Amino acid sequence: MTTATPDTGATPALKPYLRLLTATQFAFNTGFYAVLPYLAAHLGDGLGMAGWLVGLVLGLRTFSQQGLFVVGGALTDRYGPRPVVLTGCVLRIAGFCWLAQAGSTATVIGAVLLIGFAAALFSPAVESETARAAVAHETATGTPRAQVLAVFSAAGQAGAFLGPLLGSLLLLLGGDFRTACLAGAVVFVGVLAGHAKLMPHRPHRPPTARTGAALPREVFANRPFLVLCLAYSSYLVSYNQLYLALPAEVERATGSQSALGGLFALSSLLVVVAQLPLTRWSARRLPPRTALVTGLAVVATGFAAVPLAPDGPAGLLPAAALVVLLTLGQMLLVPAARGLVPDLVDDHRLGLATGALSSVSGLAVLVGSAATGTLLDTPGAVLWTVLATVPLTGAALALTLSGGRRTPEPVTAVTD
Repeated sequence: MTTATPDTGATPALKPYLRLLTATQFAFNTGFYAVLPYLAAHLGDGLGMAGWLVGLVLGLRTFSQQGLFVVGGALTDRYGPRPVVLTGCVLRIAGFCWLAQAGSTATVIGAVLLIGFAAALFSPAVESETARAAVAHETATGTPRAQVLAVFSAAGQAGAFLGPLLGSLLLLLGGDFRTACLAGAVVFVGVLAGHAKLMPHRPHRPPTARTGAALPREVFANRPFLVLCLAYSSYLVSYNQLYLALPAEVERATGSQSALGGLFALSSLLVVVAQLPLTRWSARRLPPRTALVTGLAVVATGFAAVPLAPDGPAGLLPAAALVVLLTLGQMLLVPAARGLVPDLVDDHRLGLATGALSSVSGLAVLVGSAATGTLLDTPGAVLWTVLATVPLTGAALALTLSGGRRTPEPVTAVTD
């Protein structure tokens, strides 16, 4: 393999196809988060649903998305990313339009399931293509793939930050939840048009003599990949505490949860501002496995620091320390983990592996959230110590991964 001169710029000079994928992630999260933050209030206040039913609807949306990522990944491997992405866009548009009109429990559940399944198609296709394109970019330019994946991650966080602002602006201008849904649908119309015009067709992969059942075993019987899934799951279980343990801590410290919005904004802004320089530094100094282990250790430090921080006038300091350290750990480990996937599985199963990484992690979050919920009433030192052991366990697992890279296969799907 020819060694290229690494790109030393602040931001990698991405090829047009990578720019399309990155812009896609930004638009996807902008449209999605223009609606999601206001869904629970709409279901409870607007439609009069009971609290348990609101929770069920939100849980079904998560399951139909994260739990079915593996389906979207498998379809991407079979048919290529273009038809899967376009189908996901069409379903997301239909889901948002349906949700805007839904007025009964059955129609709301149908709409949110459709919205979740659309993401289960769309996201694994885009993420696996980004990983494949990042490997090709690394081979061609010498720019570490983690830097490319960091641009993708930062674009997603920028969308997650701007989406709620867009939704709030629509509400301030006199719109309602239906307006936010239709605005989200319009965003996805733009995404659909862009991909229909610019996304290349992947050359058809000729059928092999292997059975269809044998192909998934290349992923699910792959011990290093499963170790990566477990290590990454420990991060997602930890990250989910922003929505479970963090609100409880904020209420304990301040008597209300009004400060949560500012803490979430702090997390998103940290990623938007610091993701690229931090990844540029780590990609040149830390092997991917080391970045993964270090990121998990930083997350564990965030949990351990909560009971050590003072109360009183600085009552939000423990929560802020947790948010900052968890976000820093995320910025270190997510590009590293995503960049390791192409090294651990064959290129023709990259979509399935990308989907499986999210689906396994989603299942772990489901189990981990139930377990954490039983600990919220325990003494703080017990709760935060237990939570700190989760990413530490993931770090110990990640240490067993190989730190080397395999030579990437020729990539034919990332032509400009």
